[in-house]
Amino acid sequence: MDSSRITLRPFKLTDVDDMMLWVCDDRVTRTIGWKTLTSKEEVLTFIMEACIPHPWRRSICIDDRSIGFVTVFPGSGDDRSRADIGYAIGFEYWGQGIATKAIEMTIPQAFNDFPEVIRLQALADVENKASQRVLEKVGFIKEGILRKYGYHKGKIVDELMYSLLSTEYNFTSPSGP
Repeated sequence: MDSSRITLRPFKLTDVDDMMLWVCDDRVTRTIGWKTLTSKEEVLTFIMEACIPHPWRRSICIDDRSIGFVTVFPGSGDDRSRADIGYAIGFEYWGQGIATKAIEMTIPQAFNDFPEVIRLQALADVENKASQRVLEKVGFIKEGILRKYGYHKGKIVDELMYSLLSTEYNFTSPSGP
């Protein structure tokens, strides 16, 4: 995949048809907090209520077509020094380095857009080896297993905690650490 074709941008209502290909796919939503959507109306509502108003949720695009998402959830109050990051891409794009590139693009934007954040953290299902590899490739450090921490599709699961500190990230290199 030519990485110059990969961009991040805010979601638009016109993304609905492209998003149907991944938000309606159980393989994609299996390890994230979203339920698998089943109709165009649900996807439109999701764009309007969960994507567009979110402080930092971006569409991962190839040639401006939405193929996934990346989200940064900044903390507030006493938790303002950290932010959670989450992501997913459509099944047909797995294993092509797209998620890795999208997270590489997100890291400096997140630290820039949220200057109080010094720690980005991400959870990965212990069975989701691909997501673990993405985080490790871009410099996140595996901190440990959070036992029975997440709830995915009716099942309580163990999750791995990863983090990346702003002091560990090389802002001068386009590919990070």
